[in-house]
Amino acid sequence: QVQLVESGGGLVQAGGSLRLSCATSGGTFRNYAMGWFRQAPGKEREFVAAIGWSGSITTYADSVKGRFTISRDNAKNTVYLRMNSLKAEDTAVYYCAAGSSISQIKYEDCYWGQGTQVTVSS
Repeated sequence: QVQLVESGGGLVQAGGSLRLSCATSGGTFRNYAMGWFRQAPGKEREFVAAIGWSGSITTYADSVKGRFTISRDNAKNTVYLRMNSLKAEDTAVYYCAAGSSISQIKYEDCYWGQGTQVTVSS
């Protein structure tokens, strides 16, 4: 069983940046694809980004492409989400996910963290 703990959320002004981190334990990190999702108030959870086990393959939702960057450090068992040029519509709870593949993550067949709040003020 993989445990995921997100950190780095907070309040930021529009146009600003944040970096989210997700530390993992209880599994072999390098065996997992990792991803980020978000859920805004009153909306369904949506896919944000994912990265393959080696870090060479990444994929993003169109809404964040060019602004967000997902990366991983297999030595630290941690995945990151760098968020630049933040907009008010990026406000949401952000969840870390671990799965056997990027496809499984997109199908939401994965382990989940507890979430971290990101609030972007306009």
